[in-house]
Amino acid sequence: MSTVAVATGATPRLKTSAMIASFADAGQKTAPAPFGHALAAAAEADSRIVGLTADLGKYTDMHVFAEAHPDRFFQMGMAEQLLFGAAAGMAEAGLVPFASTYSVFAARRAYDFICLDIAEPNLNVNIVGGLPGLTTGYGPSHQATEDMAIFRGMPNLTIVDPCDSVDIAQAVPQLAASEGPTYLRLLRGKVPTVLDEYDYTFELGKAKVLRGGRDVVLVSSGLMTMRALQAAAELEKHKVDVAVVHTPTIKPFDEATVLAELAGDRLAVTLENHTVVGGLFETVASALVRSGQTRRVVPIGLPDEFLDAGALPTLHSKYGLSVDRIVAKVLAELG
Repeated sequence: MSTVAVATGATPRLKTSAMIASFADAGQKTAPAPFGHALAAAAEADSRIVGLTADLGKYTDMHVFAEAHPDRFFQMGMAEQLLFGAAAGMAEAGLVPFASTYSVFAARRAYDFICLDIAEPNLNVNIVGGLPGLTTGYGPSHQATEDMAIFRGMPNLTIVDPCDSVDIAQAVPQLAASEGPTYLRLLRGKVPTVLDEYDYTFELGKAKVLRGGRDVVLVSSGLMTMRALQAAAELEKHKVDVAVVHTPTIKPFDEATVLAELAGDRLAVTLENHTVVGGLFETVASALVRSGQTRRVVPIGLPDEFLDAGALPTLHSKYGLSVDRIVAKVLAELG
């Protein structure tokens, strides 16, 4: 958070940092606009790919695609229903649309159009939602804390919650090749590069064990996989051995991999950049119940409430998504 003094001779007034900001740590390796570059590259190999946005090209990294393929880019204005209706029509005509807006506008404002125009006919339309979960400080109007809960009940829709630039770059061509509709929780701007150090490859519909551990297993998705890995490294200092399982595809969910890791008596924790209602935690819990397993799982995620506005570091700490809060929670559970 930056501090700015007001030129009145009064006590300096605190001013929060930019509300739409990178969640990367200082000095962390990042990649610029990985979604935009991956989509532009995929379009070089597949002439069917087109890009659309609802007046948010710059803020969903779709501008990179627009610059590379201006004849295949469509600016639909601030009309999300029109955005997805047009994308459905393009898919019916044999194109492969990627349509970007903020997650709140896709999930809340255009749900019926996505459901009946795209999901019901099972069209290859790729919905790209910016600012998922708590990746902006602008408050409830822009914080899509419940987007996965809204979309999980929609038949035919694949949901992807990527961790970093590696996930995004590898996911885009697989989403284009997927027959039905997809929803990508977009990480934009300067996105951390994390998974390149873990011999990792994104596979649509698959979870991956990034590291083993005998004491605790962290099951995570999205940017919380980065935090899970950081927390695991910190917990080593406390002689706690932590496994991390990354689940980038929320639906369809890789129950086999996750349930295999949850067998046994290790402390099990889910981590998600989403409300604990209807997201990863409840996906894992329902898989356990249906499989006949009985065990406790501790959720780390956003509370079932409308969140405050403010600077991201402050909000992530307040709502339990920061590394130090994760470490404290795990240590408290271990007693």
